[in-house]
Amino acid sequence: SMHAEFVIRAARAGKHVICEKPMATTLDDCHKMIRACKEAGVKFSLGYRLHFDPFNQEMMRLGQNQVLGSVDRVIAKHCMDVGDPGQWRLKRDLAGGGPLMDLGIYCIQGALYTIGELPIAVTAIFQNKSNPEKFRDVEEGIEWQMEFPLGVTASCETSYSTNVNLLHADAVSGWFELQPAYVYSGLKGQTSDGPMNLQAVNQQAEQMDDFALCIQNDSPTRVPPEMGLRDMQIILAVYEAACTGRKVRLHLDEFQNLIEI
Repeated sequence: SMHAEFVIRAARAGKHVICEKPMATTLDDCHKMIRACKEAGVKFSLGYRLHFDPFNQEMMRLGQNQVLGSVDRVIAKHCMDVGDPGQWRLKRDLAGGGPLMDLGIYCIQGALYTIGELPIAVTAIFQNKSNPEKFRDVEEGIEWQMEFPLGVTASCETSYSTNVNLLHADAVSGWFELQPAYVYSGLKGQTSDGPMNLQAVNQQAEQMDDFALCIQNDSPTRVPPEMGLRDMQIILAVYEAACTGRKVRLHLDEFQNLIEI
């Protein structure tokens, strides 16, 4: 993939790296990228801009700190009418997959940082294709459910043919949500107690400023490449579950330190 090629080239040139999501199209590429940056002694972070966004940080705070009680269920949906049938997003060899890789990764992230746990299993189903010719190379849409310890679930959906943008959590004593949740601007949040009165930021500027400080202070980034590797394992499990119709177990214990705010 282009991500792997250019991250490795940047590392060998001695450059610190922020890589867009998804990290790569294979686990092997993820490992090669991590190794190249370690060998070169450069810092490597993922373009997970929402970790620097106050609305998504509020979802982390409310969920992980159990402000409205423990979270029972998350609903995460990120769907976008993709438009032009000739674009790179619809070519598997360029995109690595369909909306799950491009948009659904935000749902995975949102569920994990709202619940503050790692999923232990996934089930999934491909949506029927409304335009088989346009979506001959990649899925048009996919719905999946992630199981977390203690019976918590996340119901997720992603698609290239509708427009939905939601991160919702039901907790013991209330609820909280962002709608839209994953966009660059115009985010809106509310809870069962009222609206989230938060100031919007330039998410990527915040991320770049934070990464600059990580370089200056030789401190770790909050969005390390191991997070991208973790999410790639979850994505591949969702595809496997949708293809086989079976529940797929996840073994993510090595990533336990990546989920706390």
